[in-house]
Amino acid sequence: MEHKKYIYFLGIGGIGMSALARYFHAQGYMVSGYDKTPSPLTNKLQQEGILVSFNDAIEDLNPIYVERKTGVMVVYTPAIPSHNVLLNFFKNEGYSLAKRAEVLGMVTKQTTNLSVAGTHGKTTTSSIVATILLYSEKQFSAFLGGISTNLGSNYFHQKGKGEQHLSVTEADEFDRSFLKLSPDYAIVTSTDADHLDIYGKKEDLEQSYIDFSELVTNPTCRLYAKEYANNIEGVSYSASDKSADYYAVVTSKSGKGTHFSIANTVGEEEIVDLYLNLPGHHNLENAMGATLMTLKAGVSLEAVRNGLANFKGIKRRFEYVLDTDKIIYIDDYAHHPSELRAIISSVRDLYPTKKITAVFQPHLFSRTQDFMAEFAHELSQIDELLLLPIYPARELPIVGVTSEAVLEKMSLKNAKCVAKEIVLTELQNKEIEVLLTLGAGDIDRLVLPIQAYYGS
Repeated sequence: MEHKKYIYFLGIGGIGMSALARYFHAQGYMVSGYDKTPSPLTNKLQQEGILVSFNDAIEDLNPIYVERKTGVMVVYTPAIPSHNVLLNFFKNEGYSLAKRAEVLGMVTKQTTNLSVAGTHGKTTTSSIVATILLYSEKQFSAFLGGISTNLGSNYFHQKGKGEQHLSVTEADEFDRSFLKLSPDYAIVTSTDADHLDIYGKKEDLEQSYIDFSELVTNPTCRLYAKEYANNIEGVSYSASDKSADYYAVVTSKSGKGTHFSIANTVGEEEIVDLYLNLPGHHNLENAMGATLMTLKAGVSLEAVRNGLANFKGIKRRFEYVLDTDKIIYIDDYAHHPSELRAIISSVRDLYPTKKITAVFQPHLFSRTQDFMAEFAHELSQIDELLLLPIYPARELPIVGVTSEAVLEKMSLKNAKCVAKEIVLTELQNKEIEVLLTLGAGDIDRLVLPIQAYYGS
C-alpha cells in the first residue's frame, strides 16, 4: 500500500474505522474521512489532526482527494448506505475502494496476528490481550473495537524489543468480514445467533466462525469458549466446565475482582496466582482466553499476571461512571440478550440487596425482531426499566417491531417506554440505588448528563 499515501474513510467515526485511521495517520499518511454525525470519537480524531467532514457532499472533499485519484485509497464500512453520495462518487470515478476488514488484513498480514472473534466478549478479550502485551517487551500493534482504559485508545503501537511484530485484532463477524484476516492465533468467545439479517440462520453464522478459526492452520492455536462456541476444532476453555481442556479454579474473590488459577485436562502444569480486577463469570472467561492465547504466542507468565491484575477495562464495558455512597452507575454496550443476561446477573451478584434501575436502547429493528421474546425475558430481571425507541443504525423500520412490542411481552410491571430526551427528567423522579445504561446506539450521549446530575 506504499503507493496509496492518501486515505479517505467513509464512516470514520466507527470504532473499527477510527482505529485504522489512527494507524495510517501515525504512519505518515494523509488521512481524512466522513461520518454522519459528530461524536466524542470524531472530536478526538480532529484533535489528533485528522480531517473529518459531516456533510455527504463532493464539494466538501479536500481537493487533493479529487486531484490525486490514483493515489487515494478509499476505505468504507458496510454501515454506509448504498445511496451515500460520496460512496457513489468514489465508485463511479474509479477510485481504489476496500472494506475495512480487507485493509486491516493487509496491514496485519506481515505480523504475527492474534485475533479474537465472537458474538460477544471479543472487545474485552482482545483488550486484555493488548494489555498483557503492554506489560511484555514485545513489539505490537492493537486494533480494538473499544477504547481501552489502559491504552487510552482503540489503536496502540508499542515498539518493544526483538524483530517479531505481534498484532491484536478484533475480528468482526458482520457480513463475514473477519474472513479477510490472516490470524496466526485465534479465539472464538461465542457463536450465539446475531446478525441474522445478514446470515439468514444460526447455522450459517456458526459455519462462518468455523471458517474463521480454520484460517489458523495449527489447531492448537485455535481457542474457543466451550460453553458458547463448542463447534470449533481446537482447544477449549471454560470458567466453570471442568471437562474443558483448560478450566478456571477460583481461589478467592476480593471486591470486584477474582483470584484464580487455570487447571487443565491435557496434562500441563497448572497456571497459578492470577488476579483479574473485573467482576462477572463472563469476564473471568474472557481473561482465560486472553491468558492462553498470549502464553501460546510466547508471552511470559509475569507479563500475563501483570496485564490481568492491572487491566482497567474498556469504555462502555461494565464501566463504572459513578461509584459513591449515594449511587452506583454502570454504563455498558450490551445489545444482545446474552450480553444483557451477563451484566444483569453480574450486577445482582455484586449488589444483591440494591434496587437496579436500567435504561435500555434496543439496537437494530432486525435484531429486536429476531430476539423479541429473549429481550423481554432478560429485561424483566431488572427492578425498574426505561425503554428507549429502537436505534435503527443502517436499517429501515419493520412493521410491528417496536420497543412497545417488547414491553408488551415483559413480565416486569415497573417498566415503560420513554423518549431519550426525557430520560434524565424521568430518573430525577426516582429513588436510584444502582443505575445501568445499556445499548449500542447513541445511548452513550446520556452518560455525561446523568453523571453531571448525580455526581454533583
